[in-house]
Amino acid sequence: MTQEEGRRYVLARAKERGIAAEVLTEMGRELTARSHQRKLEQITQAVRGGIGVRVVVDGRVGYAYSEELSSAALDWMLQEATDNSSLQAEASGFLPKSTAVTRKDMVGDSLRGSLEAKVQMAIGLEGTIREDPRVKQVLFASYAEREWDVAVTSTEGADGSYRRGIAGLMASMVMAEGESRKQGWDDEWATSVATLEPGRTALEFTERTGRLLGAKPLTTGRYRAYIESKAFGSILAAFTPLWNSKNVVERKSPLADRIGETIASSLVTIVDDPTLPEGLAGRPIDAEGTPGRRTVLVDRGVLRSYLTNSETARALGVENTGHAWRSYRGIVWVAPSNFFMAPGAGVTLSEGVIVAEVLGLHAGTNTVTGDFSVQALGLKVEDGRVAYPVENFAIAGNFLSLLKDITAVGNELKWEYGMRMAYGTPMVEVRELSFAGA
Repeated sequence: MTQEEGRRYVLARAKERGIAAEVLTEMGRELTARSHQRKLEQITQAVRGGIGVRVVVDGRVGYAYSEELSSAALDWMLQEATDNSSLQAEASGFLPKSTAVTRKDMVGDSLRGSLEAKVQMAIGLEGTIREDPRVKQVLFASYAEREWDVAVTSTEGADGSYRRGIAGLMASMVMAEGESRKQGWDDEWATSVATLEPGRTALEFTERTGRLLGAKPLTTGRYRAYIESKAFGSILAAFTPLWNSKNVVERKSPLADRIGETIASSLVTIVDDPTLPEGLAGRPIDAEGTPGRRTVLVDRGVLRSYLTNSETARALGVENTGHAWRSYRGIVWVAPSNFFMAPGAGVTLSEGVIVAEVLGLHAGTNTVTGDFSVQALGLKVEDGRVAYPVENFAIAGNFLSLLKDITAVGNELKWEYGMRMAYGTPMVEVRELSFAGA
């Protein structure tokens, strides 16, 4: 049977047994074309998906999933979820009341095009990268597209589905000038194949890595910091768990019990918006079937909201923001969609250090305290201009303190993408930051 038929079948069986059930189906498609020596080296295509169920029996929650859609497999899945629920001690589980939402296709013709044309994008990307004489090796250059179709149905009225897809270019290269060598990795994603420009993207990739060649050690000290979009996007992504209401409920976030407090500079507004027309991680509903909506988390420095699902919203006594997330094989969690800091009036360079890249974020950040200490690469700024590249330094501090010390926000928003979530940030100027260098 089809996934839709499978959803309806499981829901009918659950109703027959008087079980509250929520059924999520997911089908994903991937395509990657990889170029080497200006020729197609590898092409990978895959389609995978399945069906998952969450049941609530006497307040106890159970999960199970299947990648087979036969009636026997689906009956087993429903029974397995029911059996798993009986193993739980917690008896306060529930499924949210919901309504039907019209299916939304956010892909349309945006990913259409011949396979050969997509292969040529990868080859063209590599070819332009190799035109830079400083490029000594191209480790890979690829075109990729990702598409997924998600549907949620429940005995409590949820009924919605959507199709979403993106396309991207990515590459890694080694560049050298004299004795200096740098390895760069970069990617760029869009909601349409037509908007990708391999030539322009290749030049941007090589410019971002090439400008770091010939770097000098940075003297330890406190400097005004200009954190570029790519670097700040990575930092913001690493600290997104601060707004995760599950962490707030469990007292694992320094933002717990601080709604209405000033936690950042008045220049800072942070939003999550799954409804952005060109958002890389847009979706009309979350994993519980709750309609997506724009949520302002920080408004001109003041904490206004957390990201919630139905369970955490009830625990906090607030309105559900519709940020439930799970795959068909997982349990319900909380996650952002298009998470971004609103752009500002712009940044003017004076004196300090541009932070161009940050490394080791997963090891160097603590989302319980907000502290961070990470390696970085950048550029020294003197007399309002870039003087020379710098390296062998780390930046350290507290993320919430950093947000309070922001003195200017750039006027251009750039996006990073990963794991069906997107993070948009402008450049930010920070009054002072600790740099540990030579």
